Parts: sequence; C-alpha cells; structure tokens
Amino acid sequence: MCGIVGYVGNRNSQNILIEGLKKLEYRGYDSAGVAVYTSEGLQVKKSKGRLANLESKLGETPLNGTIGIGHTRWATHGKPSDVNSHPHTDNSLKFSVVHNGIIENYMVLKEELAAQGHVFVSETDTEVISHLIASLYEGDIVKAVQKAVSRMKGAYALGVLTEHEPDKLVAVRLSSPLIIGVGEGENFIGSDIPAILEYTRNVYILNDGEMAVLTRDGVELMTIEGNFISRELFHVDWDIVTAEKAGYDHFMLKEIHEQPKAYRDTMGSRLDPSGKKVVLNEVGMTPQQIKAIRHVHIVACGTAYHAGLVGKSVIEKLARIPVETDVASEYRYRAPIITPETLVIVVSQSGETADTLAALREAKRCGARVLAITNVVGSSVAREADDVITTWAGPEIAVASTKAYTSQLIAFYLLGLYLAQTLGSQDDAYIAEVIAELKELPEKVERILAQSEAIKNVAEQIATHDNLFFIGRGLDYAVALEGSLKLKEISYIHSEAYAAGELKHGTLALIEEGIPVIALATQEDLFEKTVSNIKEVTARGAHVFGIHSEGHYELAKAVDEVFAIPATLPLLTPALSVVPLQLLSYYASLARGNDVDKPRNLAKSVTVE
Repeated sequence: MCGIVGYVGNRNSQNILIEGLKKLEYRGYDSAGVAVYTSEGLQVKKSKGRLANLESKLGETPLNGTIGIGHTRWATHGKPSDVNSHPHTDNSLKFSVVHNGIIENYMVLKEELAAQGHVFVSETDTEVISHLIASLYEGDIVKAVQKAVSRMKGAYALGVLTEHEPDKLVAVRLSSPLIIGVGEGENFIGSDIPAILEYTRNVYILNDGEMAVLTRDGVELMTIEGNFISRELFHVDWDIVTAEKAGYDHFMLKEIHEQPKAYRDTMGSRLDPSGKKVVLNEVGMTPQQIKAIRHVHIVACGTAYHAGLVGKSVIEKLARIPVETDVASEYRYRAPIITPETLVIVVSQSGETADTLAALREAKRCGARVLAITNVVGSSVAREADDVITTWAGPEIAVASTKAYTSQLIAFYLLGLYLAQTLGSQDDAYIAEVIAELKELPEKVERILAQSEAIKNVAEQIATHDNLFFIGRGLDYAVALEGSLKLKEISYIHSEAYAAGELKHGTLALIEEGIPVIALATQEDLFEKTVSNIKEVTARGAHVFGIHSEGHYELAKAVDEVFAIPATLPLLTPALSVVPLQLLSYYASLARGNDVDKPRNLAKSVTVE
C-alpha cells in the first residue's frame, strides 16, 4: 500500500516524480504529493484525491529542481486530506519525508516531541518521522536518519530530503518494499519497479534493516547501523510495455487476457519434454526431506488464500499429505503446531505482504521448512523462504488480482505433481495424464475469453442488484469464494459464497424472489448433488447463472442461464472456471460506473498488518 518515488540527477525532478507516481497509483490513490528542492529551498505540494488533482496544482505553479520525493497514499492514520497527504515536513520546513508502513510507537514519540515544542498539523504517524529527524540533526542527515529509525517501531520504507544537504536523498527499508534504481548521472528510489523502469533497468533491492544514500553521482548501500554493503545490481528483463494497458480499456481486462501466456510461462521449462514429469529445480528439498514431510500448512491472504484452498485439495489428492490452510493474519496468533516435519507454503503475489511475511518468519523460528509461491523475484518472501516457485505472470497492476491468482494455481499443480512423483503416491500414467491436460489449459482459457460477450450480458443483469450469492461444492466452492471476492472488490455488490451443501443450514433464509445466484457445477462426482442444491434456490425464486464443463448440458434445464467451460480433469477446472467469474466482475463493475482498476478503499500490496 502507498507508493514512493524519488529522484536525484540533472533533469527536472517534478516530471519524473509524477510519471513514477502514475505507475504506482495501484498502490494507493486517495491523495498524493511531492517535495522538491528548488532555488527557493525545499517546497512541498500535495492534494487529496487522485493524482490528477496534484498534477493540476503543479501545472499552475511548477516546482523546478533536480532532486525530489513523491508519494501516492492509501490512508491508514488520518482520513484522506491535503494536510494528511505525504510528503510531511517538520516545523522549520527544512526536512521532508515520504513513508510507507506504520510507526507503531508514534504516539509516544509525538508526545515527547510535542514536549520539546514541536507542533503537529496532521493526524498521521508519518509526520512524527520528519520532526524526529529534525530534532536529531547535527549536520549529517545520514546519522540523523539512523538515530531516528533506531527509535521507531513498526514497518516502514522511507525517502528523506533536507534543505541542509540538498544533494542527498536517503532511503530506508524495514518490512516495507523499497528499490533503488541506478542510472547514469541520476539515481532513483521506488516502492516498485514500474515506477522507474522508464529510466533504468538496473536496481538494488533493499533488504530489511538497510538504507541507501543517493546522489547524482552514485549510490551507497549500508545497514541502518552504518555498515557499508556491497551488492550486485539486479537487471530487470521485462519490458515497460508489459506494465502498460496495450490498447485495453483497463489493466484488469488486459491481465485477464494475459492469462494464457501466464499459464505457459509459469509452466515453462518446469515440464519435462517427455511430458511425463515435472522438473522443479528451484525446490531444493531432497527426496528424503520430501518423504519426511508429515503435514503441510498453506498460509496466505485474500486471493492468494483462495489459491491456497485449491492448493490444499491438489496436494492432498496428488501427494496424499494432510494440508491445513490458514489466513496469514490469524496464523501465528493461534499458536499453530509447527515442527521440523511441517512444510509451510506461503503465497503472495507481491512477496511483501506483511502478514504473510510474519507467518513465514514464525514458521522458520519454529523449525519448519518454508516454500514460497510469489510473482516477484527478489521480494522479501522470495529471499527469506527456503525454496521459491516463481509465478511468471508479469507485472499485475490492477488492484483486483486475476493472472497472479491463476498462475498460483498452476504453481500448486506443478508442486502437487512434483511431490507425487517423488513420493510415488500416484502412478506414472496418471501424472502424465495431468501434465498433458495442464498443457491444454492456455488454449482452453483462450476459448473462454472468446465468449466474453455472453458473460458481459449476464454481468449487466446482476449489476442492477445489491446482493447475490455464489455456490459450489468441492473445488467449485474454493473458486466460488474467489469469484465472490472479485465481485465485491470492484463492483461493490454484496456477495457471499457458500458450500452448496450448507444451504439448508441457514443460508436458504436469505434467498428471495429474483436474487441472483452464481452456481458452479464442474466437479464430476458432485454434479448431481450440486444440481439438487441449485433446485433448492430456484424453488425459492432465485435467478441462477450456472457454470459447467462441456458435456453436462443437462444443467441448462435447472438454471436460467448457463456458460460452459472446456472439459478438463476435475482437478484442473479451477484454472478455467474462475475466468468467467473474473469477466463477470469486470463487466459488472463497468456497468455500475466504477473505477475498475482502483476500487475504493483498497490497495494492491498490503505491507502493514
């Protein structure tokens, strides 16, 4: 959540900051601001609302200077307003700070600083940082920042400027992502790579407890204690075009249509050319270590958690190992039973999700091996896990996740097969059959996308309602949960997903005449039971939109409207059945006039608890 960008060089920093913030608006967009060192000293401009409001202000009175910091906000402390926007300054207006994260002890620091005569104007925790640095400054901004962060508790990524040393930009990272871009005669900071990719492909990825001092001539890396660090540059090899809309109306629609490529890329070289084996060279567990696994914990948040629910079924069916799934924000607080025989799988698109990172660290503290599924090479989750399966979905910009989720499903299928072939829990013929069907998924997704108009028509109908339900059984229930979340995220329609067999245990009381119900019926062994559940809601007046696999056309007799996904193995249907639900959410949001890519109150990467 929130986006940071910073620049020092020879060009006009205002333009670079604004362009960088545009690439980061998916991380937060309720306010924005910039601070630039100009011929008149350090100047700050900020504005509530979308970045366009700030652009308008700067168009009237631009800030001319070659060093600056910028921020786009997702509110935590203090409602969206001009005064609560970042950057924040001290009373002398000589120090300016942008911040992602939360300072947990800010009230204690604020009271101490107020007693010294500091006057605060905002409701934020961030403003405390600028005052704290100013109070500790004795002619060296780097030392002042180091002293300040030693007193701060919480999570933060910081960009700091002072008028006293106008050639330096200081960056610090603790539990909130921050990267350093290295150019020729210019250097950058950003909370994500797209912010700076237009200007450089060479980056340093800061680890927790590290900081960087940037000038136009170079970058110094060090720990927050002041110990210098030597590190190789990371070269970004994906193109800026992949982070742009490429002719689509919205990033979400583009990313839905990129799923066939994401499937192929994530499978990639992980499928043996013979078509009979999965090759996971990035998983370093020996066969003996795999055979020692007694239970698996899958831990994630939101959409990634829903991918984990599918992963649970996949691993249990293929590898025959018991699996628990946990919401990351609850995991470490329930004192889970973790032993060295536990494999903990953490799932995070960004690799920076705060609750998931905390769960990872707790698992390692308890002696478990941790395997990460993430979309970001070099992210915190990727660096701290013992093994990493990278999903090659490419940058995902829309807040509502689509291709990252389905790529996580592919990763779980690969992992389940890999465990099965190592353990001998499935025969070679079945493993080869699943691999053959996996290879067919991209083309089958393309067939679904070619029928988008049918989904659009249904979406425009449900967009007129304020409540609806998703139902399904088995893997269909896991997908129903994700479909319901997508719809809530971007259309703001209240929806709930239920295991269809649970309808008689209370939910039927909510079914009334005309209410939409999205029913998934793709599981062969549960098809007849699901149809019976569908009849329970149609008997009470529900308008049902059914999704089934080709070959079960009798579902059309039990529902009002129907959509068929291409036939595949029941285990693999989630990678197909979720696609029409993604389109349903997209078109419903569009019909209601919402901002599809930037839903209210939400941000892409949740980097605080």
